[in-house]
Amino acid sequence: MIMHPAQAQIQQTRRDFLATSASGLGGAALASLLVEDGLLANEFANPLEPRKPHFEPTAKACINIFMAGAPSHLDLFDPKPELNKRNGQSLPKEILDKARFAFIKPDTAKLMGSQRTFKAHGQSGMEFSDFLPHLGSVADDLLMIRSMHSDEFNHHPGQLLMQCGVSRFGMPTAGSWINYGLGSESKNLPGYVVLTAGRGSSGGTTLWQSGFLPSTYAGVLFRNNGEAVLNLSNPKGLPPELQRAGLDTLNAVNQGRFEKIHDPEIASRIASYELASRMQTAAPELIDLSKEKPATLKAYGVDRPDPGGGGRGKFGDTHQDFARNCLLARRMVERGVRYINIVYASWDHHSKLDGELKYNSSVVDQPIAALIRDLKERGLLDSTLVQWSSEFGRTPLGENRGGNKNATGRDHHPFCFSMVMAGGGLKGGQVYGKTDEIGWSIEENPVHPNDLQATLLHCFGLNHKKLTYRFQGRDFRLTDVAGRVMKDWIS
Repeated sequence: MIMHPAQAQIQQTRRDFLATSASGLGGAALASLLVEDGLLANEFANPLEPRKPHFEPTAKACINIFMAGAPSHLDLFDPKPELNKRNGQSLPKEILDKARFAFIKPDTAKLMGSQRTFKAHGQSGMEFSDFLPHLGSVADDLLMIRSMHSDEFNHHPGQLLMQCGVSRFGMPTAGSWINYGLGSESKNLPGYVVLTAGRGSSGGTTLWQSGFLPSTYAGVLFRNNGEAVLNLSNPKGLPPELQRAGLDTLNAVNQGRFEKIHDPEIASRIASYELASRMQTAAPELIDLSKEKPATLKAYGVDRPDPGGGGRGKFGDTHQDFARNCLLARRMVERGVRYINIVYASWDHHSKLDGELKYNSSVVDQPIAALIRDLKERGLLDSTLVQWSSEFGRTPLGENRGGNKNATGRDHHPFCFSMVMAGGGLKGGQVYGKTDEIGWSIEENPVHPNDLQATLLHCFGLNHKKLTYRFQGRDFRLTDVAGRVMKDWIS
């Protein structure tokens, strides 16, 4: 379209003003103005601008607590008295002939009962292992799913499937999809934040990537002490006005390029620079727990000492790190962060199962229960989905690495595993699904990761079939070509 010279001059003047102003309007305001001028498509104006869901949501935020490494469902969530009776026996031949193992040798594999005792909790009578007494105390707020299954039995592909909907590299994670669909409610913090504890997962940063979505939708890694985000603070000697001038110059350069090619990644870059500037104040305030009540800090176990032991789950002050992460997750929800991913690793217990499982459980049990209570007391649980999940479970067979019978563990098991959820419009006090008498396979109501993801999006008011992004000639979605909403879970 040929524009009248006077009109072009007016619009150029307006853009120059925003590009050179030190008033802090920045890239978001500039993009908004370009929309108003008809020079920029709405979808590129501000990638973080809040957007309406497809229908009324039950959840506004999600705290996904991901237990990387695969905890044993047989020792935490799914008691099997029959497995205990058959301890030391061979796997039935009809199962063994079809079995596929990651590491166990089929000809020497023996069933291994659990050393744990299980107790019914709450009015629901939901059973938890003696390693999870705190989580059991909030049983009536929990949905326990005992019939999860996975397509993958190696860690990294399994973690990708749970986080991204498919087990391929380069795909957006659930947090990225949700922020792409709904934008961010927070002006001063990212819409998607990641907190870690323990040794680190095998999946690493691929568990919070944005894939082919613009990078502004990727998870931002926070630390719970010191500098919340590395390199966020200004170098010594840099005055705020000089930083502002530099930021405005960058925005002007990026905007000039954006007007030519309308690359959404450039819009993401503009938004990221502006957000980083605002985070310099918001992030330190977020991780400062000094104004939290002593009773709250005690409930989460923020200052609890490490009991000793550990193994694969120990790294630094693991107990305190995880407790701080859970408390920070609540504080993030209060500040409008839409998706928080807490990653704790590792639960990869091929050996020394009882000792290491005890340690890992002591890390997570108290803080997660405290988080659920805290959200509920503040009126936030109804709108906040809390999720404990992992990539798969553990086999009912024992694994003797190195032939050491005193260091027995369990191998990978994708055929069935358990997880728990709370809040966000889900029914509490409910056990969904059933496994067979030895915990090998599912007998009732199988749930695939894509079903879980379809339900997650549904709670946010998003139709998983309609939330798509065109990339390289096809439409992609979180649930790929599968997924069903688990309506039995929803209140």
